[in-house]
Amino acid sequence: MNNYVEIIPILLEGLDITITVLIGSAIFGYLIAFLAGFGRLSKNFLIRNFTKVYIEVFRGTSLVVQLFWFFYVLPGLLGIELSAYLIGVITIGMNYGAYMSEVVRGSILAVSSGQSEAATALNMSRFQRMRFVILPQAIRMMLPEFGNYLIQMLKATSLVSIISLADITYVGLLYRDANISEGVAVFTMLLVLYFIIALPLIGLTRWLERWASKGVATE
Repeated sequence: MNNYVEIIPILLEGLDITITVLIGSAIFGYLIAFLAGFGRLSKNFLIRNFTKVYIEVFRGTSLVVQLFWFFYVLPGLLGIELSAYLIGVITIGMNYGAYMSEVVRGSILAVSSGQSEAATALNMSRFQRMRFVILPQAIRMMLPEFGNYLIQMLKATSLVSIISLADITYVGLLYRDANISEGVAVFTMLLVLYFIIALPLIGLTRWLERWASKGVATE
């Protein structure tokens, strides 16, 4: 049991990387989700199809491969060199942003057409209809799924260890490599630590589900 306790401070050395990658990925991912979601609804052929290609590529390929591609291929192919932290944030954000863009698109389309027709009757512009009528209702529908994806992004942060970011998984693997007999303890404590980090996110998601269920417009 002492081994398990002793491992905790070692793993916590990578906690700041795990948390900052999660925060950065979440902010970037939600931004991408809205941009791509609106892009899929655009009347412009080029924007709509460019967005569609982006979504299908990032949803149809492995996040691990995407991390390797941005980390190893991008510098040699385009001469663009980014820090491992930025690559982790951008890749995770773009991957989950592709998934969440469908949540954005679906939620906007789920708002009753009668709401838009009523706003049109009040002589609102397209922007005003979206800003004041459709989007507030759609966001309430998006929030529970956004909470679920936030938890998924937390779990995805463990993959940044493969591009040498010293998160809790990377620190744990280094310790395990130096202490082979401690493998069971390391992975057990990693499991526990990720669950503890996820607990407030799980609570937030459940709260968002309850809150959103009180405000979704129905016909």
